[in-house]
Amino acid sequence: MSVEHWVDLRCHPSTRPEAVHAIRVLICRSASAELRMTFRLDGDIPRICVSSSAVPGIATELWRHTCFEAFISVEGQTAYHEFNFAPSGEWAVYSFCGYRNGGPFANEMMRPHIAVRSAGSRLELDAVVRLDVLSAIHPRASLRIGLSAVIEASDGHSYWALRHPAGKPDFHDADGFALLLEASGTEL
Repeated sequence: MSVEHWVDLRCHPSTRPEAVHAIRVLICRSASAELRMTFRLDGDIPRICVSSSAVPGIATELWRHTCFEAFISVEGQTAYHEFNFAPSGEWAVYSFCGYRNGGPFANEMMRPHIAVRSAGSRLELDAVVRLDVLSAIHPRASLRIGLSAVIEASDGHSYWALRHPAGKPDFHDADGFALLLEASGTEL
């Protein structure tokens, strides 16, 4: 059984994007150990800088441009994984044992499935992550999830997240992992 929820990302108060009106995420944790996310950006799409299509694969520094992100930790643990999904199909995975204590986890087994659609004033990116490749615990544990986006537009960068800590944008702050996905379903 799986449960779906729409959640809204909020723009960090230090940035005032004109090109982006809203970002919502549909998230679903399936019984088959998949975490499915649809990032939906509404705005002036021609003003959004989207990397041209590339050969889907591992890349670095995707967060410097338009990129959608998911942070996944087992409830009660400080370790977490960061996934970056670019509209070009490129992706990256990072593994951390604590706050920013870690680095790239370049393993093709971690490859997410990414699909992108754009029409009118909407850009959507679907990403599917296999929880069972993170660890044997992830598919059956309660998870803390942080969802975020860095959007590069003609009017500059904006930073979006479920919850922002005080100060500058910092998606690695565990206080931003604001969504609890129970092992038996999804709860906010």
